[in-house]
Amino acid sequence: MSNVSLKELIAYLARALVDQPDEVEVAEIAGEQTIVLELRVAKEDLGKVIGKHGRTVKAMRAILSAASAKARKRADLEILE
Repeated sequence: MSNVSLKELIAYLARALVDQPDEVEVAEIAGEQTIVLELRVAKEDLGKVIGKHGRTVKAMRAILSAASAKARKRADLEILE
């Protein structure tokens, strides 16, 4: 894979969306076949990350899926409150 990890990719996208980028935290839980990324943002920014009808988070998951396919792993994005 390239120099940017999946964790850094999600953190970068989330920071670009929210009003409080310092509050963005991404935890990575790696398994054999799957990587789970847990995204935590400030409570006020939750709606910005999810988007209308979940469109923003769906787009982030699509980008993550494309990037993880290159690493030959499956990646899931979970947004924690």
